[in-house]
Parts: sequence; structure tokens; C-alpha cells
Amino acid sequence: MEQRKAEQKATSPTLDPVTKYCNDVLAGRIVAGGLARKACQRHLDDMRDGPERGLSWDKDAALRAIRFFPDVLCLPEIGTPFALETWEQFVVGSLYGWKGPDGYRRFRTAYIEVGKGNGKSPLAGGIGIYMLAADGEREAQCFAAATTQEQAHILFQDAVKMVQGSPVLRSRITTSGTRKIFNLAHLASGSFFRPISSEHKGLDGKRVHYAALDEIHEHPTSIVVDKMRAGTKGRRQALIFEITNSGYDRTSVCWNHHDYSRKVLEGVLENDSWFAYICGLDPCPDCLAAGKTQPEFSCKNCDDWRNPKVWPKANPNLGVSISHKYLEEQVAEAIGMPSKENIVKRLNFCVWTEQSERWMPIDKWDACGAPFSKDALRGEACFGGLDLASTADFASFCRLFPPTDEREAWAALWRFYIPEETLEQRIRKDPGHSWSVWRDAGLLCATPGNITDYDFIRADIQELAEQCLIQEIAYDRWNATQLVTQLTGDGFTMVPTGQGFASMNAPTSELMKLVMGKQFMHGGNPVARWMASNAAVEIDSSGFIKLSKKKSADKIDGMAALCDALSRAMVAPEGNYTDPEVMCV
Repeated sequence: MEQRKAEQKATSPTLDPVTKYCNDVLAGRIVAGGLARKACQRHLDDMRDGPERGLSWDKDAALRAIRFFPDVLCLPEIGTPFALETWEQFVVGSLYGWKGPDGYRRFRTAYIEVGKGNGKSPLAGGIGIYMLAADGEREAQCFAAATTQEQAHILFQDAVKMVQGSPVLRSRITTSGTRKIFNLAHLASGSFFRPISSEHKGLDGKRVHYAALDEIHEHPTSIVVDKMRAGTKGRRQALIFEITNSGYDRTSVCWNHHDYSRKVLEGVLENDSWFAYICGLDPCPDCLAAGKTQPEFSCKNCDDWRNPKVWPKANPNLGVSISHKYLEEQVAEAIGMPSKENIVKRLNFCVWTEQSERWMPIDKWDACGAPFSKDALRGEACFGGLDLASTADFASFCRLFPPTDEREAWAALWRFYIPEETLEQRIRKDPGHSWSVWRDAGLLCATPGNITDYDFIRADIQELAEQCLIQEIAYDRWNATQLVTQLTGDGFTMVPTGQGFASMNAPTSELMKLVMGKQFMHGGNPVARWMASNAAVEIDSSGFIKLSKKKSADKIDGMAALCDALSRAMVAPEGNYTDPEVMCV
């Protein structure tokens, strides 16, 4: 009965198309990948919980933007009205229907990742025209932005063709410029839409109301994104609209925004101003639990890119702007030419082709997050792990408490340090992140200056040592000589810990076992959770693993410090943790 009521509600003609799409996806009536499903769930959750955060859903505003496309625009080169597909209605409706606490639009950045040929560029161009002529903004500066003028022109041409093909727009928008570089001007509002690139410093000094950034995976640096984002600071409801295929470079701005979007959709990070819609194939439940974020193509239960049944997950416009025949041809060529396989996986099926494996299943990590009293650990023996990594960014000290007769699980407590100036830079660069919240809650220790303050960390460790019995402190030798010398002089037993496969395989593997078996307690520390979600591993030819700072999405110092501490705890004489002869402090 409940299911029937839900289905009747989902198909109600009074339900707005955004919410209907979400219900259809989550009910399985529309095939979609895991992250697209999370985007839908986010919408429904915010319908329920958003008002508590000042969010509101304006159905009329969503419908106005959605109807603008078929009522005013024609598809370039086809000439038929631009009727948005259901997934496009979800994107457009979400961007214009959600309002923030100030009454203006909630979303200021949108990251859209779908397969090649699914109509990303016309959609971005159509939104640009809406922002130019129908958004009610004076002097709106709208851009198709890219690293080169030629690339910017590709997306912009779709907008030009839509204006030229629309009787309504031709009378209201003035087209000017050369054959390759046009300017669209809405004279009534003093607004314009034009291509722009980083060539010749063309990105500086703009007051951006809208910026469409095409094929982010091809951007060699973040300069275009950063400049456009900085230009929105004076606009009350600006929008950065990023569209892309999947890429391969995990040091790129595209990967950073892909991974950030994943974390927002998974609830690891909270950012009400960031919209994300990511298409792609899914790993099976077992591979997902093992930390895979993409299908393991040797696994028969994961989505197989050769199976037409899963193609809609990466291609929501399948049968509309991209045909089954085309994908069949691409798959056949990739099977026959292995050199083409990665290109097809990446462009047509949204697979990031450089191998990377997220180390920690975040749901398993969360299952170990029940709060516990720090006072209950007072006086207990523990092992320390110290990771200093960079002299100008995060450092971490972890205390790891072995199980006792009263407590069957291992328990971890962290201290996270970051120079004040570095923290302020991160807050300015990413104001939607939780940096300031963590600092104000005492979860981040902001040390004076712009480099790691070893005297601060030393004094902090001395204070922590008064609360527990630190047996040993394992440390990564990198940047550690000065502090290690001082702590040794203070009476601590300092143990250098190699960071290679031979040294780190055992503690890294053991920590995963503890988490999977719920024999580990971290108390729900959000900074540690963020670092756990960032972490990736490398695997050598023998199957040994270690954490990889290079492959990880962002900082993982807390996880490195935890594994260092565990490496010493694993070799300590069992049951001898509180023997005064082995205590250092």
C-alpha cells in the first residue's frame, strides 16, 4: 500500500518535473548511476530538511527557466524547439528553483559530468542566453570561458545559432563581431554574452554573472575557473556552469571538482551553494565496499561498459542526441583496437582511466564513528604517530589506544595543525568548505605564521603526554629532524617509520580490517573523516599497499599519522602497554 501511494505521488501531474525526475530515478523508472541517484536524493532530502538551513524550493522559478527553452529556443542545426530532456529539466530546474537564506539563488557553482554527445554545450549555451536576457539582471556579464579562444568559441557558437534561429531573440538580442568571435548584447539591460579565454590576460577584471566552462578535463590549470569564480564576488546570484567528460589526470582542476562533487553528494562535505550531477557506471556493492569508486572491469558483477543495459547511466541523452548505433560502433572499435579502449571508456562511459582506488569505504568509516569520552582514555597507554608532511600545510599527531578488557576496540584521537596564513588562504579559496567551522570547534589548531610551528606542536604533545602514557612516537622522516631531536630530548621514544610498501603494508591493511570489523573508534572526528575520504592507495606487484599522497584527492596527514602509530602498536609486546619499564612519559 505504501509503495502504491509513493508511486501515485511520483506520477502526479501536479508534481514539478525536478521532483518527479528524482522520484523516477530513485524508483528505478529511469536508469541512472550512483552519483546521479545521490543528486536526486539530495534534492528530496533538502525538500524535507532544507528549510532548517534557510533553503526554499521555488517551483514557479524552476518552471519558468525550464519552459524558456522550448518556448524561446530552437536546437542549433536542427531547428526544432529546445525541449529539455528529463535530466536537463532536473539540472535547470534545480539551479533556478532552489533559493538560499537571502532569497537569491542557492547554487553558485554547477559541475556537470556526462558522456560525450549528450548535449552539454547546447545546454550551457541556452542557460547563457537565459542569464543574458531573461534573468532580470542589469549589466549581466556572461561568458563562454576556456583556456584558448578557439575552445571558448565552440560552446559560444551554439548560443549564437540559437539566437539567430529564434524570432523572439533576434528582435531583442544584437549580434556583432567577426566570423569567429561574436558578441551577443541585450541592450535593454546593458548585458552581454561573449567568448573569453586566458590568452592575452583576457580573464582579468570581469564582473561575472554567468560563466560556462566547457570540457574542464582539458584545462591544464585552474586559472580559468579561478578567475571566473573571483569575478562573481560582486554579483548577487552569479553562476559558474562547468561541463565536462571524464578525464585522466588526477592532479587537474577537473578531478578536484569531480572529487569535491562526490564528497558533497555523499555528505562528506556540506556546501549548499555547490550543485553536482555526475553520470557514470557503477561498481558492484562488494567493490564499492572495498573502496572502488568505479567499476572493476575484471569483476563480473560491476557495470560492464560493453553491456548496453548500463549505457544510459553515462549517457542520459541516449536515443536523443546520441544513438545506440554510435555507441555500438565505439565499443566495437575499442574491443578491436585496445589502444582506443581508454578513450572510449573515458569519453563515452564516464570512466576516469588512470587507475586510482579510494582506500576507505566512507560508510564503513562512519560505522566506527560513535562518540566516546576522551576522559575515559585518560591514563591509558597509547602509541603516537606524527606526520609533518609539508612545512606550509597540514601536520597531524595521532594517539592510538589499544583495546583493553573494558574496551574491545582500538580508539584514536588526533590533533591537526595548520599555519594560520595557510588556513586563511584555504578559507578564501573555498569559502563553502568547513575550514572555519573546524577551527572554531577546536578541531584545527591554527599555528602562528605561514609555516609549520614546531614549537607549538612540541608544546602540544608535551601537554597531551600528561593525559596518557605515550609508549612510542612513530614518525615520517620528512621535515621531522628538528622536532624529533627536541622531542627525544624531552624523553619521548621516537621511532622513524619508513613510508615504502614493506613498512606500510601491514598497518594500512590492518587498519582496514579493524574498520571493516568495527573494531576501531574515531569518535566521528570530521577532519579525520575528510582525510579518510581523500585517501587513495598504491599497490605494488606483490599486492602490498600503502597510502599515496600523490594519488589522494587532498590531504591525508591524519591517516598517515594513524598508520604510523599502528605500525608500532602492532609490534609491541601484547599486554605490556602499561609496564612502567616501557613507558616513555
